[in-house]
Amino acid sequence: MTGFLGVVMQQGWPPGVQRGDYVEIRAESLGDVIHHRAARVIDKATLRAVQQFFDNGGRVAHVFGICIESEQDLLKADPFSVVFHLLIDRLRASEDINILAMPVLAYLPVTYEKGEAVVGGQAIIDLLLDHCQEMSNRFLIIDPPRDLHEGALFAWVHRLRERNRSSAAFGALYYPWIMNGDAVFPPSGCVAGVYAQVESDEPSFGVRHPPANRVLKGVTHPAVEISWRDSDSYIDAHINPILTQPARGVVIWGARTLSLDERWMHVNSRRIMNLVTEQLRRDSEWVVFENQRPELWEIVKRTATNRLDTMWAAGLLTGGHAREEYLVECDGQLNPVEVRDAGQVNVRVTLRPISTAEFIVVDLRLGQ
Repeated sequence: MTGFLGVVMQQGWPPGVQRGDYVEIRAESLGDVIHHRAARVIDKATLRAVQQFFDNGGRVAHVFGICIESEQDLLKADPFSVVFHLLIDRLRASEDINILAMPVLAYLPVTYEKGEAVVGGQAIIDLLLDHCQEMSNRFLIIDPPRDLHEGALFAWVHRLRERNRSSAAFGALYYPWIMNGDAVFPPSGCVAGVYAQVESDEPSFGVRHPPANRVLKGVTHPAVEISWRDSDSYIDAHINPILTQPARGVVIWGARTLSLDERWMHVNSRRIMNLVTEQLRRDSEWVVFENQRPELWEIVKRTATNRLDTMWAAGLLTGGHAREEYLVECDGQLNPVEVRDAGQVNVRVTLRPISTAEFIVVDLRLGQ
C-alpha cells in the first residue's frame, strides 16, 4: 500500500478539527478518491499524484490530508513538534503502508544562503526518512523542487545524503518533473505507481525487481530533457533520471537509493531487507506471550529459517542452494537473563540480498 501525504488549508478544515489533525481516504481506484468528501479539501498536487499512481499500476492508496494554517507550517524547522506529531503516530499504526510520498513539498520555495540552496520542507523530508528507518518496512519517494537543477541540485542532494547518513537508504529521489501536455507536476505519483506495478507483476516477492526501465503512463515528456550520455552523472549522484527513450516514451532510468553505504545502493536491495525484517517480525509476534526457554529459541530459529528458505527460492537471497548464504541464530548467548526477564527474544539473521555485495546482519528484538 502507498501512503500519500497531502495538506488541507485552514479554509477547508472540517468542523471541529485543529492544526495537526488530518483527514484520510483509503482507495483502491481513482473513483474512490474522487467521490470521497475529503477529496474536496486535500491539495490538488496530492490528488494529481494519486491519479498518476493509479494510471501507472497502483493498487491501493492511503491518502492523508494534514490540517495546516498556512504554507509556513511546512517550512518550519521542527515540523514534528507542531504539525506532524499526530500523523506520524497514525502512520506507525498503519503496518500495511510500504511506500510514502509527499509531492506537495516539491512546490515549496527554494532560497539561497551563502550560495547553497535551502529547500522548503527539507526538515519534513528528513523526518519522513527517519520514520521509514524507524518502521524498517517502508520507503520514501522524494520529489525535487521544480526550480532546482544541475549543480545546485547535485549539491543539495549531496547535503541531503550527508545529513541523513543513517536513514538515506530508505529513500530515493527522481528528477526531473514531468509533463502531460502543458501540465507540469512532480514525478512521485507516477513512480509510486511503477513500484506497485513491479510488485503486482510478481505478487509474492516483486520487490526483488528494480523499479526502473519502465515507461510512465500519462506523461508526454520530462520538464527537463536529460541526454542518455548525461544520465550516468545523475545516477552516480544518486539522482534517478527520467528520460525520453525513442519509440518507447518517458522512462525511469535508475534505481539508486540516497545511501552512502554500498550495501544499500539499490532500491530493490533495501526493499528486500524491508520485506525480510517485516515478515520475520510478523511471523514471530506470538513469541511475546511465551515463556523464555531453549525450546522456544529453537522454534523461533526454525520458523525464521523456513521463511528465509521461501525467500531464497523466490530469488530474493543469494546462494547456490538453500541455507548456503543465510543463517539464523537464537540462543542463550543472545538472550541472557536480563533479556529474558524483560520478556524479549533476540534473534540474529545473517544474509545477503540479491544485488548486494556484502553480507548483512540483522538483529531482531522481538517483544519490544
